[in-house]
Amino acid sequence: MSPSAVVARASPRMTSLISRRAFHATRARLSSPYHYAEGPYSNLPFNTKTRFFAFRYWAYCVTGFFLPFGIAVWQTKKPKE
Repeated sequence: MSPSAVVARASPRMTSLISRRAFHATRARLSSPYHYAEGPYSNLPFNTKTRFFAFRYWAYCVTGFFLPFGIAVWQTKKPKE
């Protein structure tokens, strides 16, 4: 038997096997300890809906950006020993 004939015979069986098993999953149980809330903002470790979130966010960004420059200026102006 030629290789193409073997593939032709096996092809319908493989297709039915793959289509039967593809995308098979069980429904997520909300009582499971391994299932977490889904949706927008659910993967963030902080709450974006608080009153002063924008102020705290920008304060964090400005501090993180300018702190290295402030440290560099302080190190340069420090009296030499």
